[in-house]
Amino acid sequence: MLGGIDDKIRQVMDLVKSHLMFAVREEVEMLKKRIRDLEERNAALEQENSLLRALASPEQLAQMSSSGLPCFRFPHTVDLSPPKMCI
Repeated sequence: MLGGIDDKIRQVMDLVKSHLMFAVREEVEMLKKRIRDLEERNAALEQENSLLRALASPEQLAQMSSSGLPCFRFPHTVDLSPPKMCI
């Protein structure tokens, strides 16, 4: 009788484990897609930023740097530190 209970507990634990693994895999796939989408958006914004900087006059660029707004440079690696101010 005790062996039957142990087997049932083992079966339930395996079922819980498989459900959790499925949920985690689903979440990972969703996050991977979100990362791809954000990387595409980031690339588009970098391109737009470069174009706007190329079209801006030196006076506009100087005004932007003296305004105290963050100067966003887009490195190819992820930097989670706060943005540096334009100088």
